[in-house]
Amino acid sequence: MNSNKLSATAVQAQDLVKIFGDNYAVNGVDLSIPAGGIYGVLGPNGAGKTTTIRMLATLLRPDRGSAKIFGYDVVKDSHIVRQLIGVTGQYASVDEKLSATENLFIFSRLLGLSSRDARRKTTELLEEFGLTEAAKRPLGQYSGGMRRRLDLAASLINQPPLIFLDEPTTGLDPRTRNQMWNTIRRLVDEGSTVVLTTQYLDEADQLADRIAVIDRGKVIAEGTPAQLKAKVGRASLELEVADRENISFATEIISQILMTEVHVTATDLITAPLADAEVITDLLLALRNARIVLSSVSVKSPSLDEVFLTLTGHPTEPTTTVEN
Repeated sequence: MNSNKLSATAVQAQDLVKIFGDNYAVNGVDLSIPAGGIYGVLGPNGAGKTTTIRMLATLLRPDRGSAKIFGYDVVKDSHIVRQLIGVTGQYASVDEKLSATENLFIFSRLLGLSSRDARRKTTELLEEFGLTEAAKRPLGQYSGGMRRRLDLAASLINQPPLIFLDEPTTGLDPRTRNQMWNTIRRLVDEGSTVVLTTQYLDEADQLADRIAVIDRGKVIAEGTPAQLKAKVGRASLELEVADRENISFATEIISQILMTEVHVTATDLITAPLADAEVITDLLLALRNARIVLSSVSVKSPSLDEVFLTLTGHPTEPTTTVEN
């Protein structure tokens, strides 16, 4: 299929609903994801992220609503949609009885590569995902993190226009997680669109161009990381004076310049809401004229942690298990 003829909208979903018994796992999700870039779907366990992805990937039939992938309906045109997507789920789809080399070679052949190209692609993917040394080991000897790397490698054999990555870094150690981030960025540089579900706020902040926040089966906010942070409120200014005796005088000046309430923490850090970054110059000049020396000064933007807590009323619940 000629990817140049595909719609400029990678995913278009309207009022998606999926019910299990009496539980609305997904309750009216709307998404519009442009082609190109990384789109993050953020939410805690049980929010409806994975169920949404499974419907978009033709693995679950929606109970209500509609969804299109590059203009093709996920129900009526499911055979076409499956040619346009790659899916890496939370649980490895590889064959436990085979080695990593055998898994990747067989997947490559099933996707139409010649024996020669399948061997070449297998070697490339094993090297990229740091599995070369363990390539011929049975998967029963692999850690959970190694299996996740292999699962992602298998989904990238025939790099599709749209790749769904469902919590691809859950359980990975920090080094492997950073490697995975680099791979995801490379996929986009090479022309793919990536839809990434995650419960890691820093991951969404680092990777995603736009983010949908899902909670209790609904999209409760959507936008760029900066736009979502702006929903929380203003940035804050943090200062530390060199001489503790000047803290009181400094807070008076800061309050007058910023025209807001100023707080001093237990560690003598002075903090204040910052509505206009342009006043920082005036403030620093006023403090210098008052002969108040600063040890440090910084402007802190709202974090996605604060965004999620503000929007949902509870924090995310990231998985803490780490495997190599």
